[in-house]
Amino acid sequence: MESVHFDIRSTTKPKIKINKGNGYKTMQDIVSSNKLHTVCEEARCPNIFECWERGTSTIMILGDICTRACGFCSVNTGRPSKIDLMEPYRTAQAVKKMNLRHVVITSVDRDDIKDDYGSTIWAETISQIHHHSPNCTVEVLTPDFQGNKKALLNVFNAKPEIFSHNIECVERISKNVRKQSVWSRSLEVLKFSVDNGMLTKTGMMVGLGEKRREVVATMKEIVDLGVEIFTIGQYLQPTKNHLKVDRYVENEEFLYYKEIGTEIGFKVVESGSLVRSSYHADEQARLAFVSN
Repeated sequence: MESVHFDIRSTTKPKIKINKGNGYKTMQDIVSSNKLHTVCEEARCPNIFECWERGTSTIMILGDICTRACGFCSVNTGRPSKIDLMEPYRTAQAVKKMNLRHVVITSVDRDDIKDDYGSTIWAETISQIHHHSPNCTVEVLTPDFQGNKKALLNVFNAKPEIFSHNIECVERISKNVRKQSVWSRSLEVLKFSVDNGMLTKTGMMVGLGEKRREVVATMKEIVDLGVEIFTIGQYLQPTKNHLKVDRYVENEEFLYYKEIGTEIGFKVVESGSLVRSSYHADEQARLAFVSN
């Protein structure tokens, strides 16, 4: 592939479309009535209006308070509340009401739950969704569970159709971006998923100070693990207290990453300024299932 030059001084911020139509309001009502949290709201996702309008959402379990404080994330940090044992059932009921064919479940980090890091609730949530919505495929976007293999197996054994864990950024800047996480541990989680026969996915952000060659090297390292689905999008600063945007990446560069990703062997690559790990996840899943 020919080398491509990108202007790192670009200051073009992605435009977000706001549409609070009937679809959006319906999703809002279902989430609220079932006393659930969504990463769409808690992480201030720029795609919430588009996704909710088309009837898709990413449900966040295990509460809305995280035990970690990543520099890019707007989810609240602190001491989480007790585990809600009815949350898996309510989540499944919400999925049923939404009439989803594919759902993404994520969670806060629960490093306070020392026995299984919340993986039992994860497994029960997956099982409840499969029971109440047998035609709905389940994609899980999990924390690293401190690399605990027993916790990961709890999730795997519940048989989600897609297992996802985000690498978030290139290794060089990882300690600054997510101080309480370990980049190599995330790679180990992904490899353990692949080794256990899971259709595996990961995602990362750009615009945090990484070099283009580092992004490509990261993609190659990940595809070599056996990961099949890869997403990459622009980092957007949620508040002034979070990491500043180093640059806004041009569309041409995102197209370049998509071409590279396809070339090196990913089954599905979603690359664009507003792409997040669960953006168009239903379409990604469909393409991945066809490939397999």
